[in-house]
Amino acid sequence: MARKGKVTVVGSGFYGSTTALRLAEYDIFETVVLTDIVEGKPEGIALDINQSRSIEGFETKVIGQSTTAEGAGYEAIAGSDVVVITAGLPRKPGMSRMDLIGVNAGIVRGVAENVAKHAPGAVVIVVSNPLDEMTALAQIATKFPHNRVMGQAGMLDTARFTHFVAEKLNVPISSVATLTLGSHGETMVPVPSRCTVSGKPLKDLLSQEEIAGLVDRTRNGGAEIVALLKTGSAYYAPSAAAARMAKAVIEDSGAVMPVCAWVEGQYGISGVYLGVEAAIGREGVKKVVETELEQGERDALLVAAEAVRAKQNDVKDL
Repeated sequence: MARKGKVTVVGSGFYGSTTALRLAEYDIFETVVLTDIVEGKPEGIALDINQSRSIEGFETKVIGQSTTAEGAGYEAIAGSDVVVITAGLPRKPGMSRMDLIGVNAGIVRGVAENVAKHAPGAVVIVVSNPLDEMTALAQIATKFPHNRVMGQAGMLDTARFTHFVAEKLNVPISSVATLTLGSHGETMVPVPSRCTVSGKPLKDLLSQEEIAGLVDRTRNGGAEIVALLKTGSAYYAPSAAAARMAKAVIEDSGAVMPVCAWVEGQYGISGVYLGVEAAIGREGVKKVVETELEQGERDALLVAAEAVRAKQNDVKDL
């Protein structure tokens, strides 16, 4: 098997370390680099993952590298094709994603500037919260073209919606197709009109009230997990989503995924990072794919765009 490319995961908390493991186990990359400002932590996790290679049967090598806020250690990410930014504080019970904006903005800006310095050709995938705002900030700080900076949101939210539908109807997860757009937060826009079960429209299987309940649970899916865990936030499903995006980049697959991407004219919206469907490849977002929406869904997407636009305008000074 021909392995190619280098992917870096910044941040070796539960999210970052699980993402690094998933990327390594794909066995399609030559190298996975894991970094963190906690001295020794990424090196230890990398050593642990490497010792699993003979058991799981993958050859991808994982390199751990401690870094500092001043930028020391970032030399290890040089030549990365993809950089996944997970750095930042997770939510605690009762916190919204927006409660993290001040502290995480400083962290993400510092990381993004070091990415620009050491991996100027990389595609950046942001997962730090608040997602839409941190994606916009990463693009500002790197000065990369908009297509090379995107956020992981819709992949995760769609996966949650799919799970809740399958659970409600007691059907195989593979028989369910759903979609979420908009923001990774209160103005998330699950799209029931695009949801099917074994090819049948969801609205033919559940009442409007039942669908609304699933939509609401999806919108609050992250908070539900945070409340149950009490310390920390979700990382298994989020890491799966981020890893799939990185895989689509390195394989230049053109796979269409719901992601946080720069919108310029689609749905009558311009100049904002927003959750939409996009074809993903080596240049990041190859194109935004505009899908047919019912009027109510389109209106909700416009509301989401204006809500995140206001916050994204604020982050340039953070």
